[in-house]
Amino acid sequence: MDIKELIERGETQSLEFKESLKLKDEIGETVSAFSNSDGGTVIIGVSDSGRVLGVDIGKNTLEEFANYIKRNTDPQIFPCIEVVEAEDKKIILIDVAGSQDKPVFFKDKAYKRVGKTSQRISASEIRKLAREEKRRLSWDEQICEDAGLEDIDEEKVGAFLTIAKEERNLRIRGNIPTKEVLRKLKLMKEDKLTNAGVLLFGKEAQRFFRQSEVRCARFKGDEAVKPFVDMKVFGGDILNHVDKALNFTLEHIPRSAWLIPGRPDREEKYLYPPDAVREAIINAICHRDYESASNVQIRVFDDRVEVWNPGTLPDGWTVEKLKEEHESIPKNPLIADHFFLTRLIEKWGTGTIEMIRRCEEWGVPEPEFRDTGTSIVVTFRKSEFTEEFLDSLNLNERQKKAVEFIKTEKKITRTEYENMSGISERTANRELSDLVKLGIFNKVGRGPNVYYEPTKISPNLAKSRQISPGR
Repeated sequence: MDIKELIERGETQSLEFKESLKLKDEIGETVSAFSNSDGGTVIIGVSDSGRVLGVDIGKNTLEEFANYIKRNTDPQIFPCIEVVEAEDKKIILIDVAGSQDKPVFFKDKAYKRVGKTSQRISASEIRKLAREEKRRLSWDEQICEDAGLEDIDEEKVGAFLTIAKEERNLRIRGNIPTKEVLRKLKLMKEDKLTNAGVLLFGKEAQRFFRQSEVRCARFKGDEAVKPFVDMKVFGGDILNHVDKALNFTLEHIPRSAWLIPGRPDREEKYLYPPDAVREAIINAICHRDYESASNVQIRVFDDRVEVWNPGTLPDGWTVEKLKEEHESIPKNPLIADHFFLTRLIEKWGTGTIEMIRRCEEWGVPEPEFRDTGTSIVVTFRKSEFTEEFLDSLNLNERQKKAVEFIKTEKKITRTEYENMSGISERTANRELSDLVKLGIFNKVGRGPNVYYEPTKISPNLAKSRQISPGR
């Protein structure tokens, strides 16, 4: 619709005329009213009857007016302001979008649109608006205005259905049109794609949401400084980000190897439990704040792995709550539904507790949870009893293997130690006793039932108990 037709329509619920910018307070009230509804347009330089008057526009007129609206609205409103011509006169169009954060106040008062007028909202109505705002659609459920069905990868949708049927017995037939599948998955509303639909099945999701990339880097040493040993940025749909990010991480963390009694081959395992790292990556991708411009980041250092999740914890939560039983409050419920359907998550709020359990079983410190104010960071650290540290204690190779063995198996007997090392009973007893004296092992039981288990002693204390070389 051109400007002439727009003016000829006359004032409506979503269109208002103002003769001059001098009526800036009345304009501000209308901006508040449109923001608290579905949006609207204010035309400056037109009388109430629709007669084009025009406006005088100085060098900084529009900038000063935009700043005036911004200063006096809460939350701040940034309307789209445009100068156009009608009947050879300049007029100003102010397009105001419906706010996602209601109610919007102008000079400490909120307004609503009633017919062709802007009226002040009562205190009780403000409370009602606030309650409705609290129940508003989450970001992932909102419509992605710029995306269409042609932006969806049908093969990805089909592959998802196959997995969801197998994992969760999803009952959606695969031979129906993609549009109908997306509707049933609640990824389309009013024939338009939701943000979740684009992120999950988009051909080029980053064309719409650049922040959905996952950035992975291997740093040299223990600090996040260049140059990188390796760095990759993963795009595409977020369901595939999980395996890509995990594979990058596993490529850049070393493995340790040891012998297990009764088994001919050496066993190998990663420095950190892959399942725990994977859980942290899934949480970061699924539960991040997609309105943040930041990316999910995986940072691999010599001594740790960090998973950075843009966003904050639910209201009232602290990182300590992540270590105890807690409910599931997904930031992106629609995305979480689809991660659940592919069995990436269980939606019980047990993910962080599972990470802790996996680390304990792996013989490494429990993960650290940190809230930076803009991101939640999960840090996995390697065992305090590293090869370098064990060397510093003057342990022999047999004792080092026993320490590695016990990290996973949780205990070792004298007989297992003898078989592992091919030594005598006397030597085995002496070397295991040395590990007990260092505080690395605890001796449990008596007689033939004796076994040794790991302690949680500080490495500094073990260092102070260092045994002499040559033992």
